[in-house]
Parts: sequence; C-alpha cells; structure tokens
Amino acid sequence: MAERDQLVLRRTLDIICGKWRLFILLNLGEHTRRYGELRRMMPDVSEKVLIQELKSLISLGVLEKESFSEVPPRVEYRLTTKGRGILPHLNSLHLIGAPFMED
Repeated sequence: MAERDQLVLRRTLDIICGKWRLFILLNLGEHTRRYGELRRMMPDVSEKVLIQELKSLISLGVLEKESFSEVPPRVEYRLTTKGRGILPHLNSLHLIGAPFMED
C-alpha cells in the first residue's frame, strides 16, 4: 500500500472510529441540530463523551458548530460539505449489519 493510501486510510479511521461518531453523523444527517437534541437522540452516551466527540469531529472538518449569543445559550451542529459526503457510505454500512439481524 502506498504511503498516500495509508495516510488516507488513517484519516478515514480518525473520522469514523469511536463508539459514538457514526451515531452522531447518522443523527445529524442533512439536519442542523441543537446539542440538546443530539443528547436526547443518544441517551446512552455520557455528556462528557458526546462533547469530546463533537469537538473532535469539528477539528477534523466533519462538523460545523454555530453558537448564538442568547440566554439561554444556543449551539447548533451540522455536517460540513465533506461530512455530508460520508452519509452514502454510512448508509451502505447497513448492508453489512442487516443480514446479521435476521438470526
């Protein structure tokens, strides 16, 4: 495998690895969601882990965060253009798991 291919694969794994990252991407989809919405959509993730994963995905260029100067504070998250490019591949992952659900 060429060095460039290894770097691309490493970056891909940086984006999708982590117990909650794919769930975050799936729950955002084409929508803009507030932090509280995401929290309710994933009740099994701790607040600390969700915040860490959101920050990581922002630093990787997968998510955008918009903060509003309101009381109470409002924060919204959305996928970037690059992040939306992940969605078709994420949907393809269902093809792997679906046959195993039939047992």
